[in-house]
Amino acid sequence: MKRLINPVILGLALSTTLQTSSAAAAEPVPAGTAQNQPATDQASDISWKTVPTQTISAGGVEFAYRELGKHHGGTPVVLLTHLAAVLDNWDPRVIDGIAARHHVIAFDNRGIGASSGSPSNSIEQMADDAIIFIKAMGLQQVDLLGFSLGGMVAQEIVLKEPPLVRKMVLAGTGPAGGEGISTVAGVTYLDMLRGFFTGQDAKQFLFFTRTPGGIEAGKAFLARLNERTEDRDKDIAVSAFLAQLEALRVWGNKTPADLSVVKQPVLVVNGDNDRMVPTVNTHDLARRLPNSQLIIYPDAGHGGLFQFHADFVNSTLGFLAR
Repeated sequence: MKRLINPVILGLALSTTLQTSSAAAAEPVPAGTAQNQPATDQASDISWKTVPTQTISAGGVEFAYRELGKHHGGTPVVLLTHLAAVLDNWDPRVIDGIAARHHVIAFDNRGIGASSGSPSNSIEQMADDAIIFIKAMGLQQVDLLGFSLGGMVAQEIVLKEPPLVRKMVLAGTGPAGGEGISTVAGVTYLDMLRGFFTGQDAKQFLFFTRTPGGIEAGKAFLARLNERTEDRDKDIAVSAFLAQLEALRVWGNKTPADLSVVKQPVLVVNGDNDRMVPTVNTHDLARRLPNSQLIIYPDAGHGGLFQFHADFVNSTLGFLAR
């Protein structure tokens, strides 16, 4: 697929669509998705829109991170993000909703966004780097919330260091060797070009269905990503994006791991029509994990957790509280 795309066109698409959409429209509420959000945390006025970006040095890397809800105590929730994402690609409704009850930490892995170093081209090394960051933060045990690529990194973390992980939430992801994972690059390039030629953010195509509900949910999500206007993260470099695609290709061709050894409770989530990591992988992942709970959102794609953010937050809070 890569060879079939004119390098000039691909370069333009990459430089354009790897940046967060600049749309600033008011957030519409898709029909049938409005739900009550958890109560706002009254202990702090800090939100994902205003929380400062910090850095910590570990393993020769300056890791950029943001944290909310530290005053809650308890087991921190560490977030692992998707392909091509930096800190500003997390949905503020998801972060603020979970941080209303929990200590939440999101970070840029090595060579991503504002973090220093050379980006890794393997999921295993991404997991090693994440472990380095977690330990540098002085955390003895964490809950992991991994979306897409981040969900794959989370699986490697729990297999490498089981005592470090209490619970996991895995969204829009699948097991090593899963159907279509090795060919994510083809789907990604196609939708980046669709976005480039239609003047839209590629995430509108990659994360959401092309139904009226999915299109409106995508517009609302992209608007939320632009609520933070100051101290924004650096966009991912094209070289880092390509390294991540290589990691996905190799991991998608890898022999599946024995996930029956994972005894931690896991919440597995996706939309019913995921084009990036086909939804069949979500069902497969839930079957492979002996202590899992599955949620599949209707008329939703890869970004189902963002389309149904209110339900996702409530479900995650309930799962973490049990």
